[in-house]
Amino acid sequence: MAEWRPVVAAVAGTLLLAGCTGGADGDSAEPGKGKSSGASGPAGGASPSPSAAAVTEDEPYTMAEDLAPRTRSEAVAFVRGLNVRPDNFGSGFRKAQPYESDPSEWAVLDENCVWQREPLPDSVLASLTRRLVLPGTGKKGPVQVSLTVTVHENTKAARRDMAVSLEEAMRCPDQRLNATERVRGLYSRADPFAEGRNGVTDDDLVESGEYLVDGTKGALPFDWFKYRLGPITVAATDRIGVGHSEEEASAVASDVAQGVAYTAAEIDSIGGSSAKDGGTSGGTSGGTSGGTSGSKDDTGSDSDEDAEASR
Repeated sequence: MAEWRPVVAAVAGTLLLAGCTGGADGDSAEPGKGKSSGASGPAGGASPSPSAAAVTEDEPYTMAEDLAPRTRSEAVAFVRGLNVRPDNFGSGFRKAQPYESDPSEWAVLDENCVWQREPLPDSVLASLTRRLVLPGTGKKGPVQVSLTVTVHENTKAARRDMAVSLEEAMRCPDQRLNATERVRGLYSRADPFAEGRNGVTDDDLVESGEYLVDGTKGALPFDWFKYRLGPITVAATDRIGVGHSEEEASAVASDVAQGVAYTAAEIDSIGGSSAKDGGTSGGTSGGTSGGTSGSKDDTGSDSDEDAEASR
């Protein structure tokens, strides 16, 4: 089994700090002030800083079930309306090609521990993966990041999905991502917010392991994060190419955690407690404008590449 890397164990702490410190504009949330009521959703055209929906000691990032999308069309508009900026995940990231997956499909780990893309079950309304890349330079290979937002029909279904994800690492510590890539030695840690540990959303799940590419010597770092906000889950993976030092790999994992924090903050600003109190409009309307257009023909992928990233 792969060693549990300290950076991954500290990711939830990174998210917590992100929730309490400023974004790119240098603003900071005042201690004890809780979540800001002035955060804008996707319709505003700009990602809120994590401070826009800062986590307090007794209030996680979340999405109220009555403010979440209720139909498949609303869910697709919601996930496409989220403003996932490449630079939220670190300097130099850009959109990969293909950039978006088909929101009517998601990834399933089969009995042979191989990831496959399949149509959504009835309990899932939409699932959209966006892929980013930090191009390689010199002897350093590229860093690939995938962020998946999934809208479940209710909170119970999202909780069940989190439980399945935790079980999958135990059932399949070695997993085949696609024809040329696999991960091994996966190690999981779950942090429900109610347990008062490091969780900053309703449920947090973090995995680390080793990433192997056919034809490449040695194992590379692999990190996977999954968070539940009411009936919505947000998952992200990073796959770090050859030539990066351990310190650089740790910095990538922290940057990816920060990027997830931006997305969690945006979702919370649309449908968390601040939105329910009248600070912002509801999630189903907030996600209908400012989204990414395009169909499966120009944004989706028919191959099983990156299937695991969508879980």
